[in-house]
Amino acid sequence: MNPARIESEFPAPSYRGNQQAALHEIREAFAAGNDVVLVRAPTGSGKSLLARAIAGCAVRADEAAPAEPVGAYYTTPQVSQLDDVAADPLLSDLQVIRGKRNYTCLVAGETDTPVDRAPCARETGFDCSIRHRCPYFSDRAIASNRSIAAMTLAYFMQTAGSEAFGQRDVAVIDEAHGLAEWAEMYATIDLRPDTVPVWDELSIPDIDGAEAAARFADRLSGVCGRRKDTLVGADELTIAEVTERDRLQELISNLDWFVSDYRDPGSASTWIVDQPGGEGGTVTIKPLNPERYLQHTVWDRANNFALLSATILDKEGFCRGVGLDPDDAALVDVSHTFPVENRPLYDVTQGKMTYEHRDETLPKIARLIVQLMTRHAEEKGIVHAHSYAIAERLVDRLREFGVGERIRTHDRENRDEALETWLATDDPELFVSVKMEEALDLEGDLARWQVLCKAPYPNTRDSRVARRLEEGQWGWYYRTALKTVIQACGRVVRAPDDHGATYLADASLLDLFDRSRGAMPDWFAAQVDRMSRSELPEFDPDAAGGDGGSVGTAATNRRTRSSRTDPDDHPLADVWGSD
Repeated sequence: MNPARIESEFPAPSYRGNQQAALHEIREAFAAGNDVVLVRAPTGSGKSLLARAIAGCAVRADEAAPAEPVGAYYTTPQVSQLDDVAADPLLSDLQVIRGKRNYTCLVAGETDTPVDRAPCARETGFDCSIRHRCPYFSDRAIASNRSIAAMTLAYFMQTAGSEAFGQRDVAVIDEAHGLAEWAEMYATIDLRPDTVPVWDELSIPDIDGAEAAARFADRLSGVCGRRKDTLVGADELTIAEVTERDRLQELISNLDWFVSDYRDPGSASTWIVDQPGGEGGTVTIKPLNPERYLQHTVWDRANNFALLSATILDKEGFCRGVGLDPDDAALVDVSHTFPVENRPLYDVTQGKMTYEHRDETLPKIARLIVQLMTRHAEEKGIVHAHSYAIAERLVDRLREFGVGERIRTHDRENRDEALETWLATDDPELFVSVKMEEALDLEGDLARWQVLCKAPYPNTRDSRVARRLEEGQWGWYYRTALKTVIQACGRVVRAPDDHGATYLADASLLDLFDRSRGAMPDWFAAQVDRMSRSELPEFDPDAAGGDGGSVGTAATNRRTRSSRTDPDDHPLADVWGSD
């Protein structure tokens, strides 16, 4: 790596905000011998441009010894972030590669078929005469030979060990704050009828602990292997059989990985097994601290790493959580350039939204939202409802108040379509959302206000969360919630001249700020310090646009710039599914 090139590799014609100072600090951090540099940069810092400059410092082919890794990876968990990279003319030399399912076949009669279900995947020995023009294999070949290959974190991890994407000199991971959680999610194995094609052939024992799970995983891997071999040996498969074969291959790999990691005395992973229904019931095998998984899928992939995020809140805790030595990493803190007065927080708390208090507090929040709709009668807004249960109850209340025509929402199936429809309208609609606190760009009039309905603490009913709390990891618990709040606060203020108000409806958010004060970046602490109690209009549904209308629905099937996250279970979970 040659960090001295970083300024000349910056792709924009001029610097914005603190970009030049940030590049200088990043250069010095790498020059000091750090293999890992954490870059804590808030919304609007132009992290993608910083990422491109860092990637440009990678060793080039004409500079390298024969066996020396060259080039760089750019990767991000967020599909929408990769879409932004692909569309940015300043980043045109980043060659984007996506998973096979994102490309369609060019063979006659198959032009609506994804490449992962095309004849080459269905027929043994299929000789594709136009493979050289296949959009997937073409993009893969170009990306594997381009100096900077860009991909989602899911695809990056899935290609560990592949010939096309071997070790490089530099890897840049954008939106890296959730790396540990992503790794835990990818390494989790869900065993149930819709994920195990041979489920009906199994006798599911009472699995009490990781040792019993490992024995069962060994047996299940064998059953899956026999079925997979039958499919692989067939001359031709249906699309359903191809789907089954691929699922079996993935499941076998995951099961074998679990057994190998569990039985490795040097592994730092702790495996947790859930079987809520007991014997015969579904099984979930989940890791804590999946350092070995990250070692293989991430840390072995490059010599030098830059990890960028607005919410790497604790250097030591973050490094330990992803299997890095904090002494081998440097932290570069980029200050915020957006005026703090343009991103105000307002205390409009109505009570606690914990489960035991929700029945009392939620109706008050619904009334609050009507008052805010009156205040922002001509402006679009978004409500972060935290869960589908909360969203549904809020929408029902708002409909009862008669403001339904101004409300738009979504369900698990139509979240992207509903979001895109809302983004496209100029009407002052309010979007009641679930798990859209990240990777959503609501610059300008796309949204001028937002409501945080609930402190986004991790679900204590999740066995991994429960285990951490049993071990006293309360700092992790509060930092995890704070990360989501800070991410959410950045949705409606996207540029130095942009402005947007954030309203805090759950009193538990104030408690969270008190408990996590030491982990706050200075620029967010400044927002909290300026927080004020807001005077609100009278409750008047007519003034809020009430006319007894019904809730808005989606009208399009196109994809959109959403965070594409899993509905309830995990703040990151569905992003990787598109690859």
